[in-house]
Amino acid sequence: MDFDWLGVTFDLTKLPPKDIEESFEDPFSLKLLPGDNDNTTESRFYNLGKSLGGRAVFSVFWTDGKRYRVIYARDMTNGEFDFFERKRAEDV
Repeated sequence: MDFDWLGVTFDLTKLPPKDIEESFEDPFSLKLLPGDNDNTTESRFYNLGKSLGGRAVFSVFWTDGKRYRVIYARDMTNGEFDFFERKRAEDV
């Protein structure tokens, strides 16, 4: 995966790019398209995944199929983490 980190508008010192990238490579990561997506703008997706160190990361991103542009990322909330774990358990 190729990530574009130029001009990021959120604080990468709180959540390093390495952890975000690893959350996308998590074999159990969830990539979701929001239900209220309109076709007038670029599609935004959500990613929920864990880094190799076990950090649970929530990201909003877009992709052109070759590279990923993370618009926003943070640690998952408790509710997001519970959803992620339930979906992961369904796939096992």
